[in-house]
Amino acid sequence: MSAHATSGKPVSRRPQAKLVMPALMALELIVATVAAVPLALPGCPEACGRVTVPYPFGFRQGCFHAGFNLTCDHTRHPPKLLLGDGVEVDAISLADGTVRVQSKTVSATWSDPIRNDTRTPSLINSNGSWVGGLTGTGGQQLAVSSEHNVFVVIGCNFIGYLVAPDPFRSAPEHISACAALCDRSPGTELEEYTSCSGVGCCRTMFKGDLDNTEAVYQVMFKHLVHDTEVVYPAWDTPSESVAAFIVDREWFNGNAGVMLNNTFGSYDHHWGSLSPVAVPTVLIWWLEQDRDRDIVFYDPNVSHWRCLSLNSVVTYVNGFAIRCSCLDGYEGNPYMRQGCQDIDECLQPGVYPCHGTCINMPGTYRCSAKKRIINLPGLITIIAIAAGFSLLFSVLGIAQVTKKLKKQRAKKFRQKFFKKNHGLLLQQLISSNKDIAEKMKIFSLEELEQATNKFDHNRVLGGGGHGTVYKGILSDQRVVAIKKAKIVVQREIDQFINEVVILSQTNHRHVVKLFGCCLETEVPLLVYEFISNGTLLYHLHGQSENPLSWKDRLKIALETARAIAYLHSAASISVYHRDIKCANILLTDTLTAKVSDFGASRSIAIDETGILTAIQGTYGYLDPEYYYTTRLTEKSDVYSFGVILAELLTRVTPVFSSHSSESTSLASHFVSLIRDNRFLDILDTQIVEEGGAEDAEVIARLTEACLSLKGEERPTMRQVETTLEDVQNLKVNLSSQITRVNQSAINAQSYKGSKGSEGTRLYSLEKEFIHSSEIPR
Repeated sequence: MSAHATSGKPVSRRPQAKLVMPALMALELIVATVAAVPLALPGCPEACGRVTVPYPFGFRQGCFHAGFNLTCDHTRHPPKLLLGDGVEVDAISLADGTVRVQSKTVSATWSDPIRNDTRTPSLINSNGSWVGGLTGTGGQQLAVSSEHNVFVVIGCNFIGYLVAPDPFRSAPEHISACAALCDRSPGTELEEYTSCSGVGCCRTMFKGDLDNTEAVYQVMFKHLVHDTEVVYPAWDTPSESVAAFIVDREWFNGNAGVMLNNTFGSYDHHWGSLSPVAVPTVLIWWLEQDRDRDIVFYDPNVSHWRCLSLNSVVTYVNGFAIRCSCLDGYEGNPYMRQGCQDIDECLQPGVYPCHGTCINMPGTYRCSAKKRIINLPGLITIIAIAAGFSLLFSVLGIAQVTKKLKKQRAKKFRQKFFKKNHGLLLQQLISSNKDIAEKMKIFSLEELEQATNKFDHNRVLGGGGHGTVYKGILSDQRVVAIKKAKIVVQREIDQFINEVVILSQTNHRHVVKLFGCCLETEVPLLVYEFISNGTLLYHLHGQSENPLSWKDRLKIALETARAIAYLHSAASISVYHRDIKCANILLTDTLTAKVSDFGASRSIAIDETGILTAIQGTYGYLDPEYYYTTRLTEKSDVYSFGVILAELLTRVTPVFSSHSSESTSLASHFVSLIRDNRFLDILDTQIVEEGGAEDAEVIARLTEACLSLKGEERPTMRQVETTLEDVQNLKVNLSSQITRVNQSAINAQSYKGSKGSEGTRLYSLEKEFIHSSEIPR
């Protein structure tokens, strides 16, 4: 990737022109403002495909100045403009004196042969050409712009060097260098890249101008493993790759994130390879007095140097490099005869304002004021208008003051609700617990109003037993679900606060994540991860076009069981959900289960096996023992989960109408059929067709155990999880599995006793917050 040209002249130094705007934008602006002024010589095409080709450039014989010949490849669609031996040109700017081309990256592979498990770094020298084909194109002055471009290296744990030969030294001169580091181990997931900041990618400026038109710039890579440098042969086994390129700075600023994510999306930083890609690179071009006398000459009539156009002027770069531009008041192509045409300022009042009569003049315009005769009626009119404006400003001032007072009042209300909803205590809890602080954020009401378009009804996703759920898009582009209570009562507020406390202590892939909450409203708002595929209730009993397969149902049952088992025995606080049902199990696009809605949940002390509390739950899922004794235990969630298993096996709702038109409980009906050996009478025929009847019988026996009327006879959720894992892994033995299910109650108590050593307990501050938000019994 070198920037060089053969001109037959000694090497010279030329500073870069100041970048006014990206080359493509500058070209579009020129075309828009001088649409009526030709940019090419008479009879010559002005464009190749989508690229405008202004003189002195051209691609037909007689249409270009010596040394500025290009090629238009009409075999492509659309036609492509090429420089030299095939470099594609994106844009040419007369104003900036730049040509933007498509250049390829230079990539190299670090070989890692297995030699006694010792990894030795390699120093790789790579010759390439960012603007290949400049040599032999007629001697035009073209070079890589060090002001418009940056040097970029992409890879993991590599240093990239840009070097140039120095005839006075044996070692080459270092033009630029930067290091791209990675701190991930092989096989780990790569985070999303948003910029080139040194991790996986680095970028840097150049030490000086890349203006040596005879130089061949080289790229050298060094892997950061050991200090020894060994060059491996090209046929060695590839292990890691690195790429470098010179790229248009402004283009890279806007495309770095997309480019890096596309690169690393198919690139394992330990064993991958980087394929060459095309990036835009900005070149600069110029004229010289000695060489370009047919375009640039001294005009004694105006006593200054100019180009072919009469109304042009020469700009000197470092005393000899020349660039032409039109004089003020003129526009067009200064490199052509009559190329700079007068601007009619009177036709552009927005750019050239005139409050009188506009008169266009060569290179400028004159604005003459209109004579006015002020008489008495006119004076009265002026006074009336002034009085009207004064009244208008007064009204606007009053409205502004009123608006400001309303804002102050709303702010006081938000502060009041924040304190009422335990906001200060929650802030203290988050600040004192690093784990909670990393998972949760306290959002402002303004943020959530902006995310939901002020809670537009078109953003409503659905409504649960404890609130309405809206779809929102946060300022960082995360899509979230925002829950808002329906009824403003203290019970609902306490349930929302309870859910914040519960979810802030949990971290499980099958429990819906809580990103944060807003406490500035009368009822707090909760912000969850957005789950796009609806609820298990919809897929089982709704109008879903694709019924769940037996394999998917078994997977959902196992993931739900894992989440509940985690809540019971592995979370930092033991949690009884108290409202396990299909409507509270959300499914992702890949049918991954997420347990949600913890408004009714209760946290349990480590030495407790149950608590007395007010009855709460959903009819059809409610544990009969809990209903009659008001004693909530972990076996209450087991019973509710048993109802879900029955739904998965039968696709029958928890409460259905029998032939006698009376409501029948699925739980009691299912257990009755199992005990009468009539399981196939209620089993979903789809399961039988898919060949899952044998596995389904094991799940049916497990369901029967979960639906025992006595909680002590039910298995624990960890035992339920183990049984479901065996079935899914095809390790099930029908007779032994049924025996295990029947013995689950015996093991339940011993399992419960082992729970005390798992997890960490809440500190006193967290307990105080939990006790302050418990649901009244």
